[in-house]
Formats: sequence, C-alpha cells, structure tokens
Amino acid sequence: MIEREAPVSRALVIHPASRAELGRAEARLEEAYGLAEALDLEVGAAFILQTRKIDSGRYFGRGKLDELGAMIGELEANVAVIDTNLSPIQQRNLENAWNVKVIDRTGLILEIFGQRARTKEGVLQVELARLAYERSRLVRTWTHLERQRGGRGFLAGPGETQIETDRRLLNEKMAKLRRQLDEVRRTRALHRSQRQDVPFPTVALVGYTNAGKSTLFNKLTGAGVFAQDMPFATLDPTVRAVDLPGGTRILLSDTVGFITDLPTELIAAFRATLEEVREADLLVHIIDASDPDREGRIQDVESVLDAIEAGPAHDQAMLEAWNKSDRLDDESTEDLAITIQMANLKAGKPVKLAVSAVTGQGVDSLIDAIERTLSSENERLQIIVPPQDARALAWLHAHGDVLDSEIDPATGATTIQVRLHPVEAGRFRSQFPDLAIPQGIGEVEDEDDF
Repeated sequence: MIEREAPVSRALVIHPASRAELGRAEARLEEAYGLAEALDLEVGAAFILQTRKIDSGRYFGRGKLDELGAMIGELEANVAVIDTNLSPIQQRNLENAWNVKVIDRTGLILEIFGQRARTKEGVLQVELARLAYERSRLVRTWTHLERQRGGRGFLAGPGETQIETDRRLLNEKMAKLRRQLDEVRRTRALHRSQRQDVPFPTVALVGYTNAGKSTLFNKLTGAGVFAQDMPFATLDPTVRAVDLPGGTRILLSDTVGFITDLPTELIAAFRATLEEVREADLLVHIIDASDPDREGRIQDVESVLDAIEAGPAHDQAMLEAWNKSDRLDDESTEDLAITIQMANLKAGKPVKLAVSAVTGQGVDSLIDAIERTLSSENERLQIIVPPQDARALAWLHAHGDVLDSEIDPATGATTIQVRLHPVEAGRFRSQFPDLAIPQGIGEVEDEDDF
C-alpha cells in the first residue's frame, strides 16, 4: 500500500482594521495567526490591513482585491483567512475573485471547535452552531438557483429549488439537534439540582481562551484534564470536588474559553455549558498577566459574561487570578503587584491575586481567597442541640461547615458552631423550628475567632 500524506494547506492571514481599531490590531493578528496554526494551516504570510471603507460586495476595494490576489498567487496559498466576519456574498465573491477557499473569523473558530469537541454534548453544540452559520451561506454552495426538484406531470408546479430543499433539510436537522440539546439541558439542570441538595458551593473558572484555566484547574484538583498552550484546548466542562484547607468542600468547574467577537451562533449553542457559569456561587476570572493585550481581553470576557447575565454586573461574586506571573520581567512584576495591592485595599479584601499555575506561586493565596469569599456570604450560627435531637445534629454535620462542637456532660446537649449557606440555614429553620436558631453568634467579623 502506498501511503500519501494529505496536502498541507497554505494560508494568507489578513486582519482588517479601521484607524480606531489599530491599538489592538497587533494582538488580534497574533491571535488570528494562532487560530490558523491550530487548524494545521501553514501560514505563508500574516499582516494588518488598514481599511477605510468596506465594500458591501467584496469587503475590499478593487485595488486591494487585485493586490491581495497577486500576493496569494505568489505565496501559492490555497486558503485566505480574513480575521473579521464576512457576509455570505462577500465570502463568495472573494472566493470567486481569488480562486481559493476563504474563511472568516466565525468560520475559523467553528472549524477549531469542530476539531476539539469530544463529548456528545460538545459535538451537538458545535454541530448546531455550524449549521446555523452554514444556513446563511447556502448561496455559496448552490449558484444554480434555478435548478428545481419535484413536480410530476406537465401540469404540476415546479417544486422546490435546490436551495429551498437544502434550507429545509438544514432546518429539520437543526430542529433535531435543538431537541437533543434540550435533553442535555434537562440532564444538566437535574445534575445541578442534585448538587444543590448537597450543600457544596460551586466555583467556575472563566477567562479568555489560552489564559491557563485548565492548567490551574489541574493544579487545584489534580484532575489531569487536557491542558495545552493552544486556543480552545477545553470545550467540554469538567467538574471536580475540592476540599479547601478550612474544611469547606467546593465543586470546581473548568469551562470553555471566551474570545473576542465570540460568534453568536456559539453563544446560543453553548447555552447549556454557559449556564454552569451563570449559576456558580463564585467566578474566578483567569487572566494571562503576560498578555500585552490583557486589558482588551478582560473587556472581552466581561462582555461575554454580561451577554449570559453573569459576573459582578449581575451580582455574582468574582475573583481575578492573574496567571502566568512567572513570565513577567521584574518591572512588570512590580507594576502588577502595585495594581493588585491598590485593588485589594480599595475592596478591603483580596479580589485580585498574582498566580502561576505552572510554578504554584500564589495558588495557596487564591485558595484562601476562594474560601473567604464563599464563607463571607454564609451564616455563622451557634446552636444548642438537646440529646433527643440527634437527627438535627446529623443534619448540621451533613449540610454545614462545623467549626466547633462541645457536649455538656451535665445535660448531654451539644453546643455546635456551624457555618451554613443562607439557603441551607433556611432549610434547617424549616425542618427544625423548635431549636429557635439565632441569626448569628454575635457580631463576629473574623472567622478566626472560632
């Protein structure tokens, strides 16, 4: 048998940028380059192209179109990556003008998602997003719109055109995928409700793609999930239980990375996954401290969080972990330390931390901040449980964080100091009203008093 290697696709990567967008253009170009490489494309050239006016039919003006076509010919490229969202007409016209495959930003991200999805849920979500994207681009596949099917006999109607048939088949397939994803959502909702029955707070790692979420997740849990220096290494969420030093058990989830101009098709398709983020008790925003465009990345993540109604703007607690701090030079390390110190002083508590998932630097401080943030919302109660109420005592041990417990030898009653989530405190009051639980144990400000 003669083995032949698949031909390597050679690509030209172009990031169009208006004058107002030039500030982030270098970072965006570098990202587009990385996305193209993640698809195993051989990048022949990559550059920023300043655009003054966008042509509605071809995106680029006639002069630039010819110039880019000549460059594609010189590079012998067979793929052109345009790092922006093209209309179906623009994409078709560019392919016709250059005689190469043209991929826009949304198509590029969808291709990567398609390669990386592993679980049934991930495959379903990516397939739905891809079909929603392709549906608007049927005109690229079928230029012979007059071709028709159907119609029997000379008096019958013409039937469906080919594009109408394809669109109907796509709609039917998308409807089927949505039904399957609805089942996934119901299953996820059931799992969440089961987790809520067990009083473990949930913590979700969020952040820009390739910020180091999975590496930090492995550091915190020892889970060994796939982590690599590439965009979208994680598509399928992973949840692990973690016991914090203070005795609190949490459920930590690793989630899909966000990206600038995340396609709306993906946000809609990945709703089941993103609900894990929205319903978490605490978010930990992982930021690549070594990224020169980190401020822009932070804004992009906050925009996606806002789109799914999550984050501080929606009253959800969040910490910032500035990862990859080991890559910074001395001056940048000092600047970051000052920034973090000022933010923490203003908040009156640790809200930003410098960490390195690789070396472990700052990870213990992050764990402590997670525990303190979660416990600050809990009720700390002191309850006297008579010996005949052993069931109530067992309930507190099962559902709360017991800080101290002492039995009175004379009466047999147990004085227990416990920390409960507000929801669990309400449940306890409902189930054991005779114990007359106080709202607190005095004005205790520091849990170390216990």
